[in-house]
Amino acid sequence: MDLNVTLKSYLESLESSSPTPGGGNVSAFCGVLATALGKMVCNLTIGKKKYIDVEHEIKENLSNLSEKKIIFEDLAKKDNEAFDDVMAAFKLPKDTDEQKSIRAEAIENTTKKAANIPFEVIKTCNLTLNTLAEVVLKGNKNSVSDAGVAVLLMLTAAKGAYLNVIINCASLSDKSFAKNVIDEATGFINELEVKVNFIFSSSKKDILNEN
Repeated sequence: MDLNVTLKSYLESLESSSPTPGGGNVSAFCGVLATALGKMVCNLTIGKKKYIDVEHEIKENLSNLSEKKIIFEDLAKKDNEAFDDVMAAFKLPKDTDEQKSIRAEAIENTTKKAANIPFEVIKTCNLTLNTLAEVVLKGNKNSVSDAGVAVLLMLTAAKGAYLNVIINCASLSDKSFAKNVIDEATGFINELEVKVNFIFSSSKKDILNEN
């Protein structure tokens, strides 16, 4: 998402026939939404007497989420740019053998870049989820459902990015690069799913005990 345009304009672009913004951009934007929701829960916790013992930790969580939000915003922008670069590479001339070679190399390099962007989204999701876990477990219990939505959005961001990693890697000639990226991304996704299951199991117990 381009933060300089309105949400209405963004949605109109999203539903149009234009290939950007697309699923990769939306995945990164889910990371933006997740961090914003997490920050809200932090702000609803800080200053409350009931949570004075964890206020320092929550303030650190707030700072961390602010940093990650900026990263997700940047990755959303870069996803659009990476796709545009791939399309530009495909439009290069291919009349001679030399042109064909230059074009093929450009397509390969830009596609690798297009795979790396969603891969970075997945890595950032994995790191951010650690912070969100603390927010869910230590933050304001009245906002635990908001924190839960943030966690789900983070998982959606990662899984959406994973699809983009796979589709970009599938067309690469460098199969070793593709396998390494997919294998590492798969590992991160598996970690994320374990973390999310733990967060929801733990938060459910806390909510029941609270009530």
